[in-house]
Amino acid sequence: MSASAAVLKAELRLFGREPFALFWIVAFPSILLAVLGLIPSFRDPDPGLGGARVIDLYVPVNVLLAMIMAGVQALPPVLSGYRERGILRRMSTTPMRPAALLAAQIVLHFAAALGSALLVVAVGRLAFDVALPGQLPGYLLALLLGALGALAMGAAVAAVTPTVKATTVVGSVVLFPMMFVAGVWGPVQTMPDLLRRIVECLPFGAASQALYRAAEGGSPDWAHLGVTAAWTAVLIAAAVRWFRWE
Repeated sequence: MSASAAVLKAELRLFGREPFALFWIVAFPSILLAVLGLIPSFRDPDPGLGGARVIDLYVPVNVLLAMIMAGVQALPPVLSGYRERGILRRMSTTPMRPAALLAAQIVLHFAAALGSALLVVAVGRLAFDVALPGQLPGYLLALLLGALGALAMGAAVAAVTPTVKATTVVGSVVLFPMMFVAGVWGPVQTMPDLLRRIVECLPFGAASQALYRAAEGGSPDWAHLGVTAAWTAVLIAAAVRWFRWE
């Protein structure tokens, strides 16, 4: 087994011992979707939404929520914890570089978020007869960009905060506005025009619109994909620029 694979295996074992984090990443988005689906009016076609149902809009939102919980809520404290305890510094003196540990964490959180997204789609389909994504390539592209954006934002949070406590506080401060932008408090499509235009200029608002468009069977708007990709690049650059190994 290569050293990187050994690190990934060890981190997977540790990741499985964090039920609280796994609950928020894997279970919470599907539970929230199920609760919303129990509201009768959310299951009725809405003429204001072109005949769509509110629950149809919430499946892409909760798919994106899984990415946000993994990247913004769960990942930053792990990275800060390794740095605060000196694990990254000690690894830098060995043949195994700290980057391997960071890569393992990113892979694990992405995999957990992807599993959560599949669970959300399954719950929407089986429990509320929500159609499967009609434009799968576009849906997967929007999903990938949204996931990269969330992980990059989490890495940026970990980069600019010196301790685990500070990371947790800043991560929580960032989390709730990002949930709003993604449409958790109300789908982007139902927002007033001015607010919707503002939200669509932010990473998760744009990603939410791209996911919904692909779910409906159309090609995601390149403007939405471009906004998400641009924010992701900026956040990655910020994380690389300011991340400290010790």
